[in-house]
Amino acid sequence: MSDVLVFEARVSRKRLVTIPKAAAEKLGIREGSRVRIVVENNRIIIEPVRDAFWYALHGPKIGYVGFKELEEESLREQEKIENSS
Repeated sequence: MSDVLVFEARVSRKRLVTIPKAAAEKLGIREGSRVRIVVENNRIIIEPVRDAFWYALHGPKIGYVGFKELEEESLREQEKIENSS
C-alpha cells in the first residue's frame, strides 16, 4: 500500500497556500514550524525543516552519550572559550 496523500488547495490573492490539516498533522507541522520550499522543474515541494531538538526526540538513535561524557565535553568547550580570551 502506498503512503501517498493527495490534496488540492487554493492560492490566495497574496499567493498564500494553506497546508491541509491532515497533511500538517501527518508531518508534525504546527504553527511556527519551518518548512523548506523546493522548486524542481514544474513542481513545488514543501517539506518540514527538522532542527536538532526534533532529531533528538524523534530521529534515529545512533549512539548514547551519558551525563559524564556530556559534562566532560562541556568542560573542554568552556576551557577553549576561556583560553581564547
